[in-house]
Amino acid sequence: MTGNKPTVSVNGRDYAWPDRPLVVVCVDGSEPAYMEQALASGAMPALARMMVHGADLRADCVIPSFTNPNNLSIVTGAPPVVHGISGNYFLDPDSGEEVMMNDPHWLRADSILAAFEKAGARVAVVTAKDKLRRLLGHGLHPGVHGSVCFSAELADRVSEGENGIDRVLELMGLPLPEVYSPALSELVMAAGVYLMEHIHPDITYLSTTDYVQHKHAPGTPEATAFYRMLDGYLGRLDELGATLAVTADHGMQPKHDAAGRPDVIYLQALMDDWLGEGQARVILPITDPYVVHHGALGSFATVYLPDGCERRPLLERLGGTEGVALALDREAASARFELPPDRIGDLVVLATTHKVIGTRPERHDLSGLDAPLRSHGGLSEQTVPLLLNRPLSGLDPTRRLRNFDAFDLALNRVTATEAVP
Repeated sequence: MTGNKPTVSVNGRDYAWPDRPLVVVCVDGSEPAYMEQALASGAMPALARMMVHGADLRADCVIPSFTNPNNLSIVTGAPPVVHGISGNYFLDPDSGEEVMMNDPHWLRADSILAAFEKAGARVAVVTAKDKLRRLLGHGLHPGVHGSVCFSAELADRVSEGENGIDRVLELMGLPLPEVYSPALSELVMAAGVYLMEHIHPDITYLSTTDYVQHKHAPGTPEATAFYRMLDGYLGRLDELGATLAVTADHGMQPKHDAAGRPDVIYLQALMDDWLGEGQARVILPITDPYVVHHGALGSFATVYLPDGCERRPLLERLGGTEGVALALDREAASARFELPPDRIGDLVVLATTHKVIGTRPERHDLSGLDAPLRSHGGLSEQTVPLLLNRPLSGLDPTRRLRNFDAFDLALNRVTATEAVP
């Protein structure tokens, strides 16, 4: 209890009521090296100051290291086996159709955000892309207790009834940014500051886009400029007295050969060669409406096999395939990665650090790639930052930290001290 405020319980975990505003930021695609190099270059002075007294930790994201499953894990405090979102895209077993997992229909758990709003908190959610807004905002009632939920992508269409705020671009004095631009993430961060200054949410969740990370390596001028921008907003949120928890949904690695061409294992083509054309069905869970910067190429795939097909010989062949880091059957993958078994295929395949998995060459439009491919999805993108602007107490040094521990650390482990000046 904080005063007369309740402890909130959701998905088997208890969360203390915030004693000051809490802002959790998911920096999409933020491989730890991005912030490490930006800090080393002096581009993030506010974060450097916060880290003197705060917590500079590393955590594991969920596998597959994609956007939807990780954002939902962060806001539910639980792995995909609990919340049900196994990727950005999956094969619906009921219809046999490949579908986006953007609809709240697929959710199997309540969020921490909705639970706090129900208990009386004012909650704000700002996402870069609208694909996440409906998932992250599920269970929220914009307008109730002053809660707000909108995407930067559709910030020009917000309404009081649907989003809990109207005329947001006019209020902030900003234009609507292009989807494929760093400005989309900047609008998310600017909105977080605006809401903290004017609406004063108890809990805010901000989720950016990985446009920059897909195109630019850590330490490049473009990446450094992005993190300098981010630092300015984090510094302002810290000045406003918020507890800050900053993490990522996944890391990012180069996925190309020496000539700069995507280094791809075309898994559907392999399966067609081994089993006959169309006998197996390869699903790429990285697929979403925004494929320009990655061409639907990531380092995780799932395979549906025909009835009666023996899995062990295929697993052995996959294990001997160049560029395959790991091949598991459904049961082993579900147990190891805490995935819902009914939402993955008979096999799960992960690529090595610099490889990606595709279906067949003709199914991937790579014309939008104007830089050597950088992508994610596998084990090599699992380590992410987990940073807090306040010191922690009572944290077991042997505990395996996950990005979905962000709310637990910020609400239950932050030391009760005054903000660092």
